[in-house]
Amino acid sequence: MIRSFKGKTPQIHPTAFISEAAYIVGDVTVGENASVWPGAVIRGDFGNISIGKNSAIEDNCTVHTWDCVIGENVLVGHGAMVHCKTIGDGSMIGVHAVLLHGVEIGENCFIAAGALITPNTKIPPRSLVMGSPAKVKEQLSDDKLAQIKFGNQTYVQLAQEFKQHGMGDPDLK
Repeated sequence: MIRSFKGKTPQIHPTAFISEAAYIVGDVTVGENASVWPGAVIRGDFGNISIGKNSAIEDNCTVHTWDCVIGENVLVGHGAMVHCKTIGDGSMIGVHAVLLHGVEIGENCFIAAGALITPNTKIPPRSLVMGSPAKVKEQLSDDKLAQIKFGNQTYVQLAQEFKQHGMGDPDLK
């Protein structure tokens, strides 16, 4: 479901896949080949939320904060809570991770499942982040980055298959 709020209407690229069971409202931009899956809630009522090209917001995620930029080729895992400022290009956010207000995630990071990133934390590029509260554990290898890229590409392809089968928000057809 896509809704306007206070004169702001979500801007959805025609190649994006938006599940009919997702809720997107207000000042939200969804980029080329991006996808928003069932149960996801993206509320652009406090500020702009931008989701970059080829990025996926998986099932039951919540994205709600003041201005937030989710870069390109980002995979936000099932049930993640995104209240952060930025997620850098090529990053992966694990299942049920929590990114609180003011958090800045660098490019090509992996935030592990269940990680809790406390307010205003800045995560450097290529970091593996785990724990509650979350801490940088190591720098990601090229092999790990290739796995993240593969996961993201899989979601881009899957979203297009869903669209080809006539699925997605009927308001966008």
